[in-house]
Amino acid sequence: MFDDLLFPDFAALSRRQFLQGSSGVVGAAALAQLCGQAAAADSAKAHVALPGLPHHTPQAKRIIYLFQSGAPSQMDLFDEKPTMEQHRGEDLPASIRMGQRLTTMTSGQSKFPVAPSMFKFQSHGQSGMRLSELLPNIAKVADDICLIRSMHTEAINHDPAITFCQTGAQLAGRPSIGSWVSYGLGSENQDLPAYVVLTSFGSGRPDDQPLYDRLWGAGFLPSKHQGVKFRNKGDAVLYLSNPPGVDRDARRGTLDRIAALNQQRFEQVGDPEIQTRIAQYEMAFRMQASVPELLDVSKEPQHVLDMYGPDVKRPGSYAANCLLARRLVERDVRFVQLFHMGWDHHGGLPGAIRGQCKDTDQATAALIQDLKQRDLLKDTLIVWGGEFGRTIYSQGALTADNYGRDHHPRCFSIFLTGAGIKGGLTYGETDEYCYNITRDPVHVHDLNATILHLMGIEHTQLTYRFQGRDFRLTDVEGVLVKPILS
Repeated sequence: MFDDLLFPDFAALSRRQFLQGSSGVVGAAALAQLCGQAAAADSAKAHVALPGLPHHTPQAKRIIYLFQSGAPSQMDLFDEKPTMEQHRGEDLPASIRMGQRLTTMTSGQSKFPVAPSMFKFQSHGQSGMRLSELLPNIAKVADDICLIRSMHTEAINHDPAITFCQTGAQLAGRPSIGSWVSYGLGSENQDLPAYVVLTSFGSGRPDDQPLYDRLWGAGFLPSKHQGVKFRNKGDAVLYLSNPPGVDRDARRGTLDRIAALNQQRFEQVGDPEIQTRIAQYEMAFRMQASVPELLDVSKEPQHVLDMYGPDVKRPGSYAANCLLARRLVERDVRFVQLFHMGWDHHGGLPGAIRGQCKDTDQATAALIQDLKQRDLLKDTLIVWGGEFGRTIYSQGALTADNYGRDHHPRCFSIFLTGAGIKGGLTYGETDEYCYNITRDPVHVHDLNATILHLMGIEHTQLTYRFQGRDFRLTDVEGVLVKPILS
């Protein structure tokens, strides 16, 4: 049937006409086969690193970016401020705020009452890293992580701030960090995408800020470098199974014929996106075989599943995604990004943050331990953090057991672990109000420059010319954060 559609005149040919034109038909069939082979070859070539890359010997072969969407409260998790109890309920001093602009959520407040964290901190590991009681499992791997308390960014609202973290610009349209890595370094696994995105809904605030596909988009880079999102409900990837009556050989033949048509069109118009389309068809074909095996965790030992926690058996949960991330990097997927929603705690923070930490603490620590025992942590970089921090003052009413916190871009905390990172290090300091950085500031561009460096990329040299300008992830900024590197 497909042949009739592709070559409609065949059905009307007489036997004599068919025999006379058989050489052309055979030639067309051969062309289709060759073009299919060429498409597969081009697809493979599309995953090779750019000439000259890596710029230096990489310490990390792959990245797992655990993005905590909504902005975790740093003073309730990572940046202990015990003296704030003495200032409970007092108005934030003007000398501390220094005229910083406010969001519309708190700009109408007549007072900005200091809200000390109600959670206790303890020292952990040989490093003595101070962490909140909400993170008992991450505390067990304190000597493996580098905690940065002096992150800062430029945007004060979620959408531009998340976009800035992912693309280096507040306005949409630039390539995401995973797309830059895919573009520069390609992939070591031809059966899976170089850049995979996983999402999960937090129990702390299930109706939290939405995510947009453009956050893992390729922007002006070739679209084959955009992140491939696995769904968190139902089938992770749609249409993996062939429809009834279509087997793998038939699918292969269909793709070869489509490749021949696309190749012909490419030779006519020269649109590079046609080559991308050919490559993506080939990738989809290979994923039909690779993804079911990837998603099948039935052979995972029970002690591994127990390590990630009970949620690991719930598809689309943070724990299940952490296990899937390990399985992806185990198969040499270059960049895996988990977006966990639910951290936007303008009100009811104590209860909501407990839920978020219940979602993430055990699974995050399990991922680190799992990679370490498989000897994968040494060349896998893990990044954990959100788009900005939260204010020390309460949004809305402050009570003995309840408070909320507004957005705060001036300082926040993240942590890194794995390839090339000094474990057990606490880097940077903030003032007693956790409002301003007092030592070793780290800008988002600095973080991204350092991530690229660990992957063997000099951030100033990975550029792409678009509309007459050379663009890069770090724009015209970014300084390598050398003290955190091992």
